[in-house]
Amino acid sequence: GLFYGIQTILQLFPEQIWSQEPKKQELAVKLPCLKIVDFPQYRYRGMHLDVGRHFFPVSSIKRYIDYIAMHKMNVFHWHLTEDQGWRIEIKKYPGLTSVGAWRKETLIGSMRNRPYKFDHKRYGGYYTRDQIKEIVKYAQDRFITVIPEIELPGHSVAALAAYPGLSCTGGPFEVRTRWGISKDIYCAGKEKTFEFLQNVLTEVMDLFPSEYIHIGGDEAPKERWEKCPDCQKRIKQEGLKDEHELQSYFIRRIEKFLNAHGRKIIGWDEILEGGLAPNATVMSWRGISGGIAAARSGHDVIMTPTSHCYFDYYQGDPSAEPLAIGGFTDLKKVYSFKPCPTDSLSEDQWKYIIGGQGNVWTEYIKTWDYAEYMFLPRMCALSEVLWSPESKHSWQDFSGRMDKQYKRLMYAGASFRIPCPEISRVVVLKNEEKLKIENPLSFGIIRFTTDGSDPDEKSPVYKEPVELKTNTIVKTRIFLPDGRKSSVRTSQILMAQTAPQGKKYGMHYEYFRGDFSSGFDGFSKKEPEFAGCVYLPDPNNLPGEKDLFGVRFSGYLNIKKRGTYRFRLFADDGAKFTIDNKIITENKNYTERAETEDIYLKKGLHPFEIKYYERYGAQILKLWFKGPGMKMQAVLPEMFLCDGQ
Repeated sequence: GLFYGIQTILQLFPEQIWSQEPKKQELAVKLPCLKIVDFPQYRYRGMHLDVGRHFFPVSSIKRYIDYIAMHKMNVFHWHLTEDQGWRIEIKKYPGLTSVGAWRKETLIGSMRNRPYKFDHKRYGGYYTRDQIKEIVKYAQDRFITVIPEIELPGHSVAALAAYPGLSCTGGPFEVRTRWGISKDIYCAGKEKTFEFLQNVLTEVMDLFPSEYIHIGGDEAPKERWEKCPDCQKRIKQEGLKDEHELQSYFIRRIEKFLNAHGRKIIGWDEILEGGLAPNATVMSWRGISGGIAAARSGHDVIMTPTSHCYFDYYQGDPSAEPLAIGGFTDLKKVYSFKPCPTDSLSEDQWKYIIGGQGNVWTEYIKTWDYAEYMFLPRMCALSEVLWSPESKHSWQDFSGRMDKQYKRLMYAGASFRIPCPEISRVVVLKNEEKLKIENPLSFGIIRFTTDGSDPDEKSPVYKEPVELKTNTIVKTRIFLPDGRKSSVRTSQILMAQTAPQGKKYGMHYEYFRGDFSSGFDGFSKKEPEFAGCVYLPDPNNLPGEKDLFGVRFSGYLNIKKRGTYRFRLFADDGAKFTIDNKIITENKNYTERAETEDIYLKKGLHPFEIKYYERYGAQILKLWFKGPGMKMQAVLPEMFLCDGQ
């Protein structure tokens, strides 16, 4: 309590105390006499870091722990093993680090790019036992518990590369060089698999005094088990129904071993499948439904849904942000996170929701500076959500206080994401209305352009509302005193009077709850939860739940020049695009991209409809086009109209 109290007091001091530069003069600090009554809402307030995909040195891990402490969070979830690298020294199995810690090369760019390209550079690293002890002690001194994660039965290719006999097929394997999910996992039928894992976990327990050990349990394909004689024999011997129950057997057996040594397990929500281990804590990541099910059965739950807690997702326009895995989770979205779904649980079940966690997966995060960019400032929002009672949450109040927090982070030398100017992607101005741009920072300046170029140090400074006469692309950017700048915010400014008579810019949408992966016809069988108007077909900007939903966008496509057009549809999970009541392109079940043949369109208005559905994970819907004299590009807001004034 005293430690957290000191963190609160530090927030009342001038931001300069966080400066990493040598102090040139003493800072006079005056605090009024005050009494602060403060305590956390949740007992588990965690941050996760994946060091399997990309490895970070001890100095970076300590810096991460410092940020966790600064935000009064108390758990560091350390993801130490992956298909792409094993990062913890195990004395009994030296091959885990001599072989499993190194991959021959790494994928360049996005997994969506085909064909795959690689850098042909050996990559890897691991933490020695002494380094781990040093980090655990460093965290303890800051009242932070380090929870190690040893993935099983999936995400284990790095271990199998060193010890292929632990697999169903016998290998050979190499440490995985690209992302995604491997079919090769630990064999559940061989007794030596459990001997190996128990020996590994014994050494892990020797290094980590935490009550919990995270055992993964996620994304474990069953194909190898289905064809493995040893696994099928195990299913028969144990009287199991199928491979899902075999995974449950696997997890229960590991839990029994850890329980016997005074430890408890945490697993991703897949451990619910086939039956939950008796004393397991569930980490709910595929939405919150897994957490709700676990709480209803009396199990502790840590909520960490992709929609609000995956800090490897984009936090701005992907075209202006560094490469990320996908999705969209900005600061406001994180702050809207409600860890305890009180409307889905009885009051006596609320106690099983013990907290939440932010996750930093590093497939596309190669450097520590980029890691800081991805978790700061989103960690700030999550820390307040987990510390303060929901009744005290106010986005307006929080966003106002973030000005000082950004300044603290600047003085601390953090590579945080600088917020963009506050202006919508689409702005419709009426009559003589001028363009207003808000600055979220008191210590940065906004520069803007109207010629399509990115703002630089020579671009005009925004000082007052700007008068525009025609539809214009405006680009804005914030510049800090230390020379750093935000990403570019691109906005299309539309003059309301330029829309055709009886029409207005935008499109209608209807939002439906449910799983529509079996077909788009399901939309017609449901009533929409709500409806409204938007300027672009982007599911990320809609209210409502972010998993298991569908949206119908409709209106008119305004073709200003007749000729041949081509459209490209990106979707995760699925979408269908029609023009003039004809299916133009359809993207089913996460095929990511579908492109039309050439289509001739007359000048004028063409009715269109986009049906989109999302199951779990990232919400991606993008529509690109090219036309006469135009290259392939994202659709523009001025292309969409709907009825109304």
